[in-house]
Amino acid sequence: MADKPIKKQSTPDFEPNVVSHSLARVGVHGGHLLKRSIMRRLRGGPPNPASVGSMTKPFVTLTGKLATQPDTLLFAQMRLLKDTSLFWSGLLAHGIGKKPLTVAEPEPGDGRFRDQAWNDVIAFNALKQAYLLSTRWVMDTIDDVRDMDEHDRQKVRFFTSQMTDALAPSNFILSNPEVLRTTVKTRGKNLLRGLANLLRDLDEGKGPMPFRMSDPDAFEVGDNLANTPGDVVFQNDLMQLIQYRPTTETVHRRPLLVIPPWINKYYILDLGEKKSFIRYWVEQGHTVFVVSWVNPGPELAHKTFEDYMLEGPVAAMDAIEQATGEREINTVGYCIGGTLLGCTLAWLAARGDDRVKSATFLNSMMDFSDVGDLAVFIDEDSIAKIEKAMNKQGYLEGASMATAFNMLRANSLIWSFFVNNYLLGRDTAPFDLLYWNSDATRMPAAMHSFYLRNMYLNNRLREPGGITLAGTPIDLRKVKVPSYFASAIEDHIAPWVSCYKGASNLGGPLRFVLGGSGHIAGIINPPEKKKYGYRLNEDNPPNPEAWLKGAEQFEGSWWPDWVAWAEQFGGGEVKARTPGEGNLPVIEPAPGAYLRNEPAPPTPAARKRRQLPRKKSASQKQKATSSEKVSPTGTP
Repeated sequence: MADKPIKKQSTPDFEPNVVSHSLARVGVHGGHLLKRSIMRRLRGGPPNPASVGSMTKPFVTLTGKLATQPDTLLFAQMRLLKDTSLFWSGLLAHGIGKKPLTVAEPEPGDGRFRDQAWNDVIAFNALKQAYLLSTRWVMDTIDDVRDMDEHDRQKVRFFTSQMTDALAPSNFILSNPEVLRTTVKTRGKNLLRGLANLLRDLDEGKGPMPFRMSDPDAFEVGDNLANTPGDVVFQNDLMQLIQYRPTTETVHRRPLLVIPPWINKYYILDLGEKKSFIRYWVEQGHTVFVVSWVNPGPELAHKTFEDYMLEGPVAAMDAIEQATGEREINTVGYCIGGTLLGCTLAWLAARGDDRVKSATFLNSMMDFSDVGDLAVFIDEDSIAKIEKAMNKQGYLEGASMATAFNMLRANSLIWSFFVNNYLLGRDTAPFDLLYWNSDATRMPAAMHSFYLRNMYLNNRLREPGGITLAGTPIDLRKVKVPSYFASAIEDHIAPWVSCYKGASNLGGPLRFVLGGSGHIAGIINPPEKKKYGYRLNEDNPPNPEAWLKGAEQFEGSWWPDWVAWAEQFGGGEVKARTPGEGNLPVIEPAPGAYLRNEPAPPTPAARKRRQLPRKKSASQKQKATSSEKVSPTGTP
């Protein structure tokens, strides 16, 4: 949670004017929705990137296969009879012995049936068991169908699970014991308030699933989020570069460049004082620079993946040298930012550029052979439909990506909020991770098309020369810098197995760490929390399962392990650097305009300073000629 005190939530059950307030909100938001509906029909709505054909074709294939496999249908009917027999015999035992029916159990972590009434009350217990048995039977039948393409089978399972999740008894008023109790206790005020919440979200929200996941008034970037002190010292069309102010008297000589994903804002790494990875890096004596990506509009539709490389990390490296006088740096990439970092390192290696001395990858894939359930959105039909939508407006809406990610964990990221917001009529609790998750950004059409096709669809990044950036074929094997990979064992966006396979594509020394939890919590895990733990194996066998089997389990956060690893690449200590002291003047305080979706302010004129000659590296000396110019330096 954020460090700033957040407002307390009122309890709907005891709010004295809930009826009048809710009716007023229904009227206001209902009127807005009617106006918007009329205007949409006059102007035409935004393009829909979903491919209906991509979803229906696998079900047609499944139906055709089943029609030619009567034995599969017979076995499915026999399994259904067996489950039905177990259900009724268990129900009889429950009535006689008062023991809950336990023919089927929810998956670990499934919070839909936590209320004790699902076990103690026979009616709710029967509903729960009937639902779990039916769901299991449907999924087992899909698995039993022979000669079916595995990608099609995965899509059928995924979209079937979306339907079964939606039909869960916990999502309906009369079959959810908690909702029923609340409705009786409040005399239906929870439903009235839920209707007001629904109309508010439809009116104010964006995307196909506009429900609130966190209290939007509890957080503010620059205040209780993204509040590590720093300044913007460089900017271009695609990014602002933030240099953070030191908290130690001396720092590592080599600055640390952080490349976050551009699917969301960078402040996932700066969630308040006690959860900020950026603040932690600064406290460990690093001069930290972070790329803050722009939220692109149609004017940037032409920006490509290589533009993101050249105007992102490559431009940032040049700017860091101007700001600090230091050519050599260490780097960190998170999620797709790590994928971009890997491409950048391969591009630099092909050009003989050795300025990067270490690379850290956080939940980053460079092998897309196994992307988990995200694969259901990756095929020619789906990508062609997305490209058609992007070409119409110049970008892909961030809400489209957010919806896809939420569908991967529908029960916890969709239906739990449906029940809380609309059936129980409650306000969403303040939650910094979900506030950030809702702050999605757009993707330029050219860049995103290249990324989907070359990475996800064709998996060309792992092939030597499979991708060409800025006229240079890249080969990950030529990246010889030491690398540190941190992944999360429950990550459903960047599965750790794929991250491990991608790490082996690099040609340098590797340290792989596997944290607990998922895509965010497995990385944003401060030592003070003492949560989740991590696994570490000093060896790196080719098989990920062999790595996991030989890994040692450690308690707490993996952050201190990274600090010990990164210290050997610090390059010695120098006096702490303050933004604006070098050749790059301060443009504005962090977090900057791009994070707030505002235009960039004017860039002040750079101040010229008298500089001492910088020492050349060994590789530079070999290539140097008498005509080469000596670049300036600011810090020894």
